[in-house]
Amino acid sequence: MHGGSINDCYRWQTDTGPIFVKCCDASRGWILEAEADGLGRLARAKAVRVPSVRAAGTAARQAFLALEWLELRSMDESAERRLGQALACQHRVTADAYGLELDNAIGATAQPNGPMADWPAFWRERRLGVQLELAARNGYGGRLQERGLALMDRLGEFFRDYRPAPSLLHGDLWAGNRGMRADGAPVVFDPAVYFGDREAELAMTRLFGGFGADFYAAYAADWPLDAGAASRRDLYNLYHVLNHLNLFGGSYRAQAEAMVDRLLAATGH
Repeated sequence: MHGGSINDCYRWQTDTGPIFVKCCDASRGWILEAEADGLGRLARAKAVRVPSVRAAGTAARQAFLALEWLELRSMDESAERRLGQALACQHRVTADAYGLELDNAIGATAQPNGPMADWPAFWRERRLGVQLELAARNGYGGRLQERGLALMDRLGEFFRDYRPAPSLLHGDLWAGNRGMRADGAPVVFDPAVYFGDREAELAMTRLFGGFGADFYAAYAADWPLDAGAASRRDLYNLYHVLNHLNLFGGSYRAQAEAMVDRLLAATGH
Protein backbone atom coordinates (compact mmCIF):
# COMPACT_ATOMS: atom_id res chain seq x y z
CA MET A 1 0.00 0.00 0.00
CA HIS A 2 1.09 3.57 -0.66
CA GLY A 3 1.05 5.96 2.29
CA GLY A 4 3.41 6.23 5.21
CA SER A 5 7.18 6.42 4.83
CA ILE A 6 8.01 4.61 8.08
CA ASN A 7 6.72 1.05 7.67
CA ASP A 8 5.91 -1.33 4.84
CA CYS A 9 2.13 -1.57 4.59
CA TYR A 10 -0.05 -4.23 2.98
CA ARG A 11 -3.66 -5.06 2.22
CA TRP A 12 -3.58 -8.70 3.27
CA GLN A 13 -6.35 -10.98 2.10
CA THR A 14 -7.61 -13.56 4.61
CA ASP A 15 -10.39 -16.16 4.56
CA THR A 16 -12.66 -13.65 6.30
CA GLY A 17 -11.74 -10.60 4.26
CA PRO A 18 -8.88 -8.11 4.03
CA ILE A 19 -6.83 -6.72 6.90
CA PHE A 20 -4.28 -3.90 7.02
CA VAL A 21 -0.77 -4.98 8.01
CA LYS A 22 2.25 -2.86 8.93
CA CYS A 23 5.71 -4.42 8.98
CA CYS A 24 9.13 -3.24 10.12
CA ASP A 25 12.43 -4.69 11.31
CA ALA A 26 12.01 -6.62 14.55
CA SER A 27 14.37 -4.20 16.31
CA ARG A 28 11.69 -1.51 15.89
CA GLY A 29 8.83 -3.76 16.87
CA TRP A 30 8.30 -1.86 20.12
CA ILE A 31 6.87 1.01 18.02
CA LEU A 32 4.14 -1.20 16.59
CA GLU A 33 3.42 -2.70 20.02
CA ALA A 34 3.03 0.82 21.42
CA GLU A 35 0.73 1.75 18.54
CA ALA A 36 -1.44 -1.28 19.28
CA ASP A 37 -1.60 -0.20 22.92
CA GLY A 38 -2.60 3.34 21.91
CA LEU A 39 -5.32 2.11 19.56
CA GLY A 40 -6.67 -0.02 22.38
CA ARG A 41 -6.82 2.94 24.73
CA LEU A 42 -8.63 5.07 22.16
CA ALA A 43 -11.09 2.26 21.45
CA ARG A 44 -11.87 1.84 25.16
CA ALA A 45 -12.66 5.56 25.39
CA LYS A 46 -15.67 4.85 23.11
CA ALA A 47 -15.43 8.29 21.56
CA VAL A 48 -13.60 8.45 18.21
CA ARG A 49 -13.66 5.34 16.00
CA VAL A 50 -10.27 3.67 15.43
CA PRO A 51 -9.28 0.49 13.56
CA SER A 52 -9.42 -2.55 15.82
CA VAL A 53 -6.22 -4.48 16.48
CA ARG A 54 -6.29 -8.03 15.12
CA ALA A 55 -2.75 -9.13 16.03
CA ALA A 56 0.77 -7.90 16.74
CA GLY A 57 4.05 -9.78 17.02
CA THR A 58 7.19 -10.84 15.18
CA ALA A 59 7.85 -13.35 12.41
CA ALA A 60 10.93 -13.97 10.27
CA ARG A 61 12.85 -11.11 11.90
CA GLN A 62 10.05 -8.68 11.13
CA ALA A 63 7.56 -7.09 13.49
CA PHE A 64 3.97 -6.70 12.35
CA LEU A 65 0.74 -5.03 13.36
CA ALA A 66 -2.50 -6.35 11.83
CA LEU A 67 -5.52 -4.05 11.90
CA GLU A 68 -9.12 -4.10 10.81
CA TRP A 69 -9.44 -3.05 7.17
CA LEU A 70 -11.56 0.10 6.82
CA GLU A 71 -12.62 1.69 3.54
CA LEU A 72 -12.15 5.42 4.06
CA ARG A 73 -12.93 8.53 2.06
CA SER A 74 -12.46 12.29 2.46
CA MET A 75 -14.28 14.00 5.30
CA ASP A 76 -17.48 15.95 4.68
CA GLU A 77 -18.94 18.70 6.88
CA SER A 78 -21.10 16.28 8.86
CA ALA A 79 -18.11 14.05 9.60
CA GLU A 80 -16.12 17.13 10.65
CA ARG A 81 -18.81 17.98 13.19
CA ARG A 82 -18.99 14.40 14.45
CA LEU A 83 -15.22 14.27 14.86
CA GLY A 84 -15.20 17.53 16.84
CA GLN A 85 -17.88 16.22 19.20
CA ALA A 86 -16.23 12.83 19.58
CA LEU A 87 -12.79 14.31 20.23
CA ALA A 88 -14.18 16.48 23.03
CA CYS A 89 -15.66 13.30 24.52
CA GLN A 90 -12.31 11.50 24.23
CA HIS A 91 -10.53 14.36 25.97
CA ARG A 92 -12.82 13.94 28.98
CA VAL A 93 -11.05 10.64 29.66
CA THR A 94 -8.34 11.67 32.12
CA ALA A 95 -5.55 10.23 34.25
CA ASP A 96 -3.78 11.11 37.49
CA ALA A 97 -0.59 12.29 35.74
CA TYR A 98 0.67 13.54 32.41
CA GLY A 99 2.33 11.08 30.06
CA LEU A 100 1.93 7.32 29.89
CA GLU A 101 3.44 4.26 31.54
CA LEU A 102 5.10 3.21 28.29
CA ASP A 103 6.97 5.11 25.61
CA ASN A 104 5.90 5.23 21.98
CA ALA A 105 6.90 7.15 18.84
CA ILE A 106 5.98 10.34 17.05
CA GLY A 107 6.56 9.39 13.46
CA ALA A 108 9.87 7.53 13.51
CA THR A 109 11.15 9.41 16.59
CA ALA A 110 11.04 7.84 20.03
CA GLN A 111 8.59 9.69 22.28
CA PRO A 112 9.33 9.33 26.01
CA ASN A 113 6.19 9.44 28.12
CA GLY A 114 7.36 8.83 31.70
CA PRO A 115 4.47 10.16 33.84
CA MET A 116 4.89 13.47 35.65
CA ALA A 117 2.57 15.42 37.94
CA ASP A 118 3.57 18.84 36.55
CA TRP A 119 2.47 19.67 32.99
CA PRO A 120 4.96 22.49 32.18
CA ALA A 121 7.78 20.26 33.45
CA PHE A 122 6.52 17.40 31.31
CA TRP A 123 6.41 19.57 28.20
CA ARG A 124 9.87 20.93 28.95
CA GLU A 125 11.56 17.60 29.71
CA ARG A 126 9.64 14.99 27.70
CA ARG A 127 8.81 17.04 24.62
CA LEU A 128 10.75 20.22 23.78
CA GLY A 129 13.90 19.22 25.63
CA VAL A 130 14.09 15.85 23.89
CA GLN A 131 13.67 17.39 20.45
CA LEU A 132 16.19 20.17 21.10
CA GLU A 133 18.78 17.65 22.28
CA LEU A 134 18.16 15.55 19.19
CA ALA A 135 18.48 18.64 17.01
CA ALA A 136 21.83 19.44 18.61
CA ARG A 137 23.05 15.91 17.86
CA ASN A 138 21.86 16.33 14.28
CA GLY A 139 23.95 19.46 13.85
CA TYR A 140 21.30 22.13 14.43
CA GLY A 141 23.08 24.25 17.01
CA GLY A 142 23.73 27.96 17.27
CA ARG A 143 20.79 30.28 17.53
CA LEU A 144 18.18 27.53 17.63
CA GLN A 145 19.78 26.00 20.72
CA GLU A 146 20.51 29.31 22.42
CA ARG A 147 17.00 30.67 21.94
CA GLY A 148 15.40 27.29 22.52
CA LEU A 149 17.06 26.92 25.92
CA ALA A 150 15.98 30.46 26.82
CA LEU A 151 12.41 29.47 26.01
CA MET A 152 12.70 26.39 28.18
CA ASP A 153 13.67 28.59 31.12
CA ARG A 154 10.54 30.71 30.62
CA LEU A 155 8.06 27.95 29.88
CA GLY A 156 6.20 28.44 33.13
CA GLU A 157 5.11 31.92 32.06
CA PHE A 158 2.59 30.34 29.65
CA PHE A 159 0.90 28.49 32.51
CA ARG A 160 0.62 31.05 35.30
CA ASP A 161 -3.18 30.85 35.44
CA TYR A 162 -3.76 27.63 33.54
CA ARG A 163 -3.70 24.05 34.85
CA PRO A 164 -4.90 21.62 32.18
CA ALA A 165 -6.38 18.23 32.94
CA PRO A 166 -4.37 15.19 31.75
CA SER A 167 -6.66 14.31 28.82
CA LEU A 168 -6.39 11.21 26.63
CA LEU A 169 -4.75 12.47 23.42
CA HIS A 170 -4.39 10.86 20.01
CA GLY A 171 -1.02 12.62 19.99
CA ASP A 172 -0.44 12.89 16.23
CA LEU A 173 -3.73 14.27 14.95
CA TRP A 174 -3.17 15.86 11.55
CA ALA A 175 -5.44 15.60 8.53
CA GLY A 176 -3.52 12.63 7.11
CA ASN A 177 -4.40 10.52 10.14
CA ARG A 178 -8.17 10.68 9.81
CA GLY A 179 -10.87 9.72 7.34
CA MET A 180 -14.57 8.95 7.00
CA ARG A 181 -16.39 5.66 6.49
CA ALA A 182 -19.19 5.26 3.96
CA ASP A 183 -21.76 5.73 6.74
CA GLY A 184 -20.25 9.12 7.59
CA ALA A 185 -18.49 8.00 10.77
CA PRO A 186 -15.09 9.68 11.30
CA VAL A 187 -12.07 7.46 11.95
CA VAL A 188 -8.58 8.29 13.28
CA PHE A 189 -5.46 6.14 13.13
CA ASP A 190 -1.64 6.17 13.53
CA PRO A 191 -1.74 7.53 17.11
CA ALA A 192 1.04 8.55 19.49
CA VAL A 193 -1.12 8.34 22.60
CA TYR A 194 -0.43 9.96 25.97
CA PHE A 195 -2.28 12.02 28.59
CA GLY A 196 -1.73 15.75 28.24
CA ASP A 197 -3.25 19.15 27.60
CA ARG A 198 -6.07 18.89 25.07
CA GLU A 199 -4.89 22.22 23.66
CA ALA A 200 -1.84 20.37 22.30
CA GLU A 201 -4.17 18.14 20.23
CA LEU A 202 -6.18 21.05 18.86
CA ALA A 203 -3.02 23.03 18.12
CA MET A 204 -1.65 20.26 15.91
CA THR A 205 -4.86 20.14 13.87
CA ARG A 206 -4.06 23.73 12.83
CA LEU A 207 -0.36 23.18 12.08
CA PHE A 208 -0.77 21.62 8.64
CA GLY A 209 -4.41 22.57 8.02
CA GLY A 210 -7.16 20.37 6.64
CA PHE A 211 -9.67 20.66 9.48
CA GLY A 212 -12.74 22.75 8.74
CA ALA A 213 -14.70 25.30 10.71
CA ASP A 214 -17.38 22.70 11.50
CA PHE A 215 -14.84 20.60 13.39
CA TYR A 216 -13.72 23.48 15.64
CA ALA A 217 -17.26 24.76 16.19
CA ALA A 218 -18.51 21.33 17.23
CA TYR A 219 -15.61 20.84 19.63
CA ALA A 220 -16.06 24.29 21.18
CA ALA A 221 -19.80 23.78 21.57
CA ASP A 222 -19.10 20.69 23.66
CA TRP A 223 -16.02 21.91 25.57
CA PRO A 224 -14.63 25.41 24.89
CA LEU A 225 -10.88 25.93 25.15
CA ASP A 226 -9.28 28.23 27.71
CA ALA A 227 -9.20 31.90 26.71
CA GLY A 228 -5.41 31.78 26.48
CA ALA A 229 -5.23 28.77 24.15
CA ALA A 230 -4.04 30.77 21.14
CA SER A 231 -1.03 32.04 23.12
CA ARG A 232 0.16 28.45 23.64
CA ARG A 233 -0.44 27.17 20.11
CA ASP A 234 3.11 27.82 18.91
CA LEU A 235 4.47 26.27 22.11
CA TYR A 236 2.72 23.00 21.34
CA ASN A 237 3.34 22.99 17.61
CA LEU A 238 7.04 23.73 18.10
CA TYR A 239 7.39 20.12 19.25
CA HIS A 240 6.13 18.82 15.90
CA VAL A 241 8.15 21.30 13.84
CA LEU A 242 11.32 20.31 15.70
CA ASN A 243 10.44 16.67 15.08
CA HIS A 244 10.08 17.40 11.37
CA LEU A 245 13.44 19.16 11.46
CA ASN A 246 15.01 16.08 13.02
CA LEU A 247 13.29 13.68 10.64
CA PHE A 248 13.35 15.55 7.33
CA GLY A 249 16.10 18.12 7.51
CA GLY A 250 17.01 21.77 7.59
CA SER A 251 14.06 23.17 5.66
CA TYR A 252 12.19 23.29 8.99
CA ARG A 253 14.91 25.16 10.85
CA ALA A 254 13.76 28.67 9.95
CA GLN A 255 10.17 27.82 10.93
CA ALA A 256 11.32 26.46 14.30
CA GLU A 257 13.47 29.52 15.01
CA ALA A 258 10.62 31.88 14.07
CA MET A 259 8.28 30.07 16.45
CA VAL A 260 10.82 30.27 19.27
CA ASP A 261 11.25 33.99 18.61
CA ARG A 262 7.50 34.61 18.77
CA LEU A 263 7.20 32.67 22.00
CA LEU A 264 10.09 34.52 23.65
CA ALA A 265 8.63 37.84 22.50
CA ALA A 266 5.36 36.89 24.19
CA THR A 267 7.28 36.56 27.47
CA GLY A 268 8.94 39.95 26.97
CA HIS A 269 12.34 38.59 25.84
